[in-house]
Amino acid sequence: MQRVTISIEDSLAREFDLLRKRRGHTNRSEAVRDLLRREIEAHRQWREHGQCVATLSYVYDHHARNLAERLADAQHAHHDLVTSAMHVHLDHVHCLETVVLKGPTPSVRAFADSLLAERGVRHGQLNVVTVDTSDKHNAAAVHHHRGRLHLIPRS
Repeated sequence: MQRVTISIEDSLAREFDLLRKRRGHTNRSEAVRDLLRREIEAHRQWREHGQCVATLSYVYDHHARNLAERLADAQHAHHDLVTSAMHVHLDHVHCLETVVLKGPTPSVRAFADSLLAERGVRHGQLNVVTVDTSDKHNAAAVHHHRGRLHLIPRS
C-alpha cells in the first residue's frame, strides 16, 4: 500500500468529513479510496472509442487570471466538439458554464479533463451518453438531413 498526502482547504476538509461520515466511512483513507475507485470505473466506461454526446458543467472564479479567456479559447480550439455553451453569473465572483459536446468519446473526455484541470475551475462534472452512429437510418439521414448523423443513445 502507498501513502499519498494532499493539501485541501479547511472548509473542504470539513465537508469531506461530513460526507464520509454520512456514507459510513470510518476514516478519510477509506472514503478517498472509494471515491478513487468510483472515478476510475467511470473512466473505464468512457474509454470506448465510439461517439458520444455530453454535458460538461463547472463553476469557476472569473477573477482568476485570464481564466475566462483561456476557457473560451479552449472551446474555440475544439469547435469540432463544442456544440453549445451557456454562461451564468452566480455572484460577483463565480460563474457557471455548461458546455454541450459531441464527438469521439476519448476526445470529449480529454477536452473535458483539460478544462476541469484549469486552475480556478471548481465543481466540474462531465455527463456522457454514448451513442450509436451506425444505425441503418444514418445513410438516409446523411443524404436527407444536410449531412447530419442520427445520434441514437445506447441502452
